[in-house]
Amino acid sequence: MLEKLLEWDQQALIYLNNLGSEQFDSFWLTVTKFPTWIPLFLLIIFLLVKTHSPKESIGIMFSFIFMLLFVTAAIFLTKENVGRLRPINDASVNTVLRALTKPSDYSFFSGHAASSFSIAMLSIFYLRKKSKWIYMILVWPLLFTFSRMYLGVHYPLDILVGSMVGILCAYFFYRMHQRLKVPYTR
Repeated sequence: MLEKLLEWDQQALIYLNNLGSEQFDSFWLTVTKFPTWIPLFLLIIFLLVKTHSPKESIGIMFSFIFMLLFVTAAIFLTKENVGRLRPINDASVNTVLRALTKPSDYSFFSGHAASSFSIAMLSIFYLRKKSKWIYMILVWPLLFTFSRMYLGVHYPLDILVGSMVGILCAYFFYRMHQRLKVPYTR
């Protein structure tokens, strides 16, 4: 069963990666970098500060910081312990991929997926009652994570698991913040 799943994973990546063309390479190389998204991060911070009291904004910022520290640790520990080669470093598939970058660390699970979905979902949890447009933020992690397959550095399962980890972490840290703030708001 696991072998069949991994075979599907490779075939799906090969298909998706080979949809790419040189005319879009620079776009996806830009999309995949965190600095590209700094204006979005600043907008999130602005919206959080604008829609919450100063005291609440500080608590929210701490929940983002602690969540990102937790997600980063989970990514590092999982990659080192699982040790799944990136597609571009795997001899069984790298000859049929369009590889535009060549990171040397491991693939499972995607740090880009986990971090982007955790930030987006935590933003949604805090802002969904304040702005109906906040759900548009999901475009970011979708583009961000697809770029990883386009570049040949992650398998679809890496993306899927990373996305789920990010969503679950966002939910956990939102609920923890809600529980911790209740005693202080009475």
